[in-house]
Amino acid sequence: MTFKPGEVVMHDGVRVTSPARTWLDLAGLLTVDELIAAGDSVVVAHGPDFPKPRTPLATIDDLRRMIAAHPGMRGMKTARLALPEIRVGADSPQETRMRLVLARTKLGEPVLNHVIRNSWGQPAVWPDAAYPQYRLALQYDGAHHSNPDQAARDRKRKETTDRLGWTELRIFKDDLDGDKPFVLEKVRATLQGQLRRQASGT
Repeated sequence: MTFKPGEVVMHDGVRVTSPARTWLDLAGLLTVDELIAAGDSVVVAHGPDFPKPRTPLATIDDLRRMIAAHPGMRGMKTARLALPEIRVGADSPQETRMRLVLARTKLGEPVLNHVIRNSWGQPAVWPDAAYPQYRLALQYDGAHHSNPDQAARDRKRKETTDRLGWTELRIFKDDLDGDKPFVLEKVRATLQGQLRRQASGT
């Protein structure tokens, strides 16, 4: 196996492949959706408006250049299919899965890295995904959300979301399972309720 300049880096004194090269290497082992999730984890970033800003391990352009540099590499078809669906802003594979399930229906793709601001223009809520045009915030709740401290933060977050005129919809792991994931019905029903309220002016 040969590496081009920049594809091997030092990390804590150990030589390892760069994040972009590692992602491409995984293309020969993962499904398209798994590789999308891996790509999301590599490019995830949050700006200064977030409580914990993050810089990406690599950019989508870095992944694109890596594909171009290795046209005959194993898994290239998977990599080329995955690349257009990678997005910046998903903090976990389950958030990626939620986004993909929604994006592949008539509901359309939710927005990542959206910031809900208060009346003074200050950042107030950071949903995992959102439909801003409907003021709908999606929050994926993993196992750690059962922790009492996290549960208290979640309640406060929902109160803030409600106060700012948005609707929060919590999504759980089993909502994403099956051939017809329940998340589709949850989001569809909530959006219909939002549209009815908008039409009635309430």
